[in-house]
Amino acid sequence: MRVTSKGQVTIPQNVRENMGILPAETEIEFLQDENGRWYINKIQPSMKKASRFRAAHKAGKLTMSTDDIMALTRD
Repeated sequence: MRVTSKGQVTIPQNVRENMGILPAETEIEFLQDENGRWYINKIQPSMKKASRFRAAHKAGKLTMSTDDIMALTRD
């Protein structure tokens, strides 16, 4: 695996699928054991803070009809 100048690597698709890693939704951490080996660990969702955009997704429900909104803007 090659590391980019930004320190990034691509996790192979089969590894992502096997670990359940989803783009923009999953956080991972790097852990080192007592023998110096490094491991990728998927952080459990309970530890992950919800995205402010995902939290606000259903907050802006429209309760007025288009006609009601147009009437307000024309008064």
